[in-house]
Amino acid sequence: MSPQELRSLIRDVPDFPRPGVGFRDITPLLASPEGFRAAVRGLAELSRPYRPFHVLAAEARGFLFGPALASELGAGFVLARKPGKLPRETLSVAYELEYGIDRLEVHTDAIGPGDRVLVHDDLLATGGTARALCELVERAGGEVVACTFLIELAFLPGRERLAGYDVLALLRDETE
Repeated sequence: MSPQELRSLIRDVPDFPRPGVGFRDITPLLASPEGFRAAVRGLAELSRPYRPFHVLAAEARGFLFGPALASELGAGFVLARKPGKLPRETLSVAYELEYGIDRLEVHTDAIGPGDRVLVHDDLLATGGTARALCELVERAGGEVVACTFLIELAFLPGRERLAGYDVLALLRDETE
């Protein structure tokens, strides 16, 4: 499936979740068996040269591709969750969203020293979530090998916020 065909499965929703924000709705892509398979395979092809041991993704939309991507790469999957959702001892990091401040946590034993970790999220906008995920990996002693995204909103500063990391996007939106 071509990038244009994949992009046609993503709906643009203006003024959501607030006026002036353009939301990328990936639910039509998820509903398409061919589209979802093509997206996971495309992300895996971008990521495979990095040989990750784990794929780390944050709830909620990162969870939609993260486990499938990990499986395709023969890697483990690590959950990053909102506070209070993981049952054991955690590492935690606060980060800025477009709309405020949030926090993510991983189990302290989820990533070992020297583990090669691919950070994944569905969308790169301002880079706050991905940057927080990178910080969690590094606090745990792991190595961020790259950051992958289904879609990069190239008109926003996400890539700059991830300076120093390889940033890979299956699709790039150049205009709002």
